[in-house]
Amino acid sequence: VRGDGGHPLYSGTSRGRAPLPVAAGVAACWAALTSYLPVAIVLGLVQLGADGTTVTGTLRTALSGWLLGHGVPLHTETGPLGLAPLALTVLALWRLTRAGVHVSRAIGARDTRSPRRALLAAVAVGVAYALLGALAAVLVGTGGPNVSLIRAGATFAAVGTLAALVGAVRITAVTRLLVTRLPGPVRDGVRTGLVAGLLLLGAGAGAAGLAVATGGGDAADMIGAYRTGVAGQAGITLVSVAYAPNAAVWSTSYLLGPGFAVGTDTAVRTSEVSVGALPAVPLLAGLPRGPVDGFGALLLAVPVLAGMVAGWLLARRVARLAVPERAAQRWAELLAPAVLAGPVAGVVLGAAAAVSGGPLGAGRLSQVGPVGWQVGAVAAGVIAVGALLGAAATRALTRRPAQ
Repeated sequence: VRGDGGHPLYSGTSRGRAPLPVAAGVAACWAALTSYLPVAIVLGLVQLGADGTTVTGTLRTALSGWLLGHGVPLHTETGPLGLAPLALTVLALWRLTRAGVHVSRAIGARDTRSPRRALLAAVAVGVAYALLGALAAVLVGTGGPNVSLIRAGATFAAVGTLAALVGAVRITAVTRLLVTRLPGPVRDGVRTGLVAGLLLLGAGAGAAGLAVATGGGDAADMIGAYRTGVAGQAGITLVSVAYAPNAAVWSTSYLLGPGFAVGTDTAVRTSEVSVGALPAVPLLAGLPRGPVDGFGALLLAVPVLAGMVAGWLLARRVARLAVPERAAQRWAELLAPAVLAGPVAGVVLGAAAAVSGGPLGAGRLSQVGPVGWQVGAVAAGVIAVGALLGAAATRALTRRPAQ
């Protein structure tokens, strides 16, 4: 049965319900295929024309990259490889979220507000996805880097279940049920924290893009130095794009203050830049040359400004929803969510920082990326202060309507 954007599972009617194992298997396979094919195409371009390249070898290398994108480390002759391309990770999570939606629809759980059925659909997708991850680990291990079968199965089970659960709770209307039961200040605090975190990540992405554009000449020279032909250089560029979200998270960590590492005993932060010899990676062409000074010091205000913007939006929302009889209570309704926004943003940014790094071998590049807990702790404090300032200033400067 075809339906819903061409997905081979969902018919959109109760008469088209499918058995749960079948629905979960089809949805998981579809999610795996649609996230694996881009990896195979990109790596096929990179290896196009290289001596000794075979279709089987390219497909197996693509499987390795696919596993890496899910957070499964590869054990190579030069050491562990664990730096996941977050663009691939986001793609896989999105497809798994859709898998949760499709399976919930296929078993007739749409708009049922049943947490049990949402969880059942998510777990079924997770189990099917774990089997695919284990199979990929076996295939990669036959002629490539070593991959832990248990690690691959457990990681794919966790990723598949959690991502599918996001889609399942949304399509079953469990999300609306949970939201209505949360206290208003908690809802506003979570929303404000997410907005602040996304604003800061956007600022980090913009700063990273500007830095790479400024060093565009160096980046182009690095790509040209590979001498792999036009197709190969296009593939290398696409690999760099796959790691662009990592660079955005690192740039966000740089703006916050903790910075990040590009090797053992290195540091890249606003107050210090200490790096040695670096690999010829285009994204690294935008690394700062030294501590910020002059107008560059304005970057230090970006995290606080992100919190203030989120606080401003919070104050506008509270003022729009408040009734005149509760005007005296609006300060508490406003400041409590602003404070809560800090820890929420800290969790989001800390988790992003933690998954954005990883080793690139056992040597000098065994430590790459920011430290998650440091980023989370600083972000929680900065965003809370910024949100409080923005919300309080907006509330104080907004003229009360005439009674």
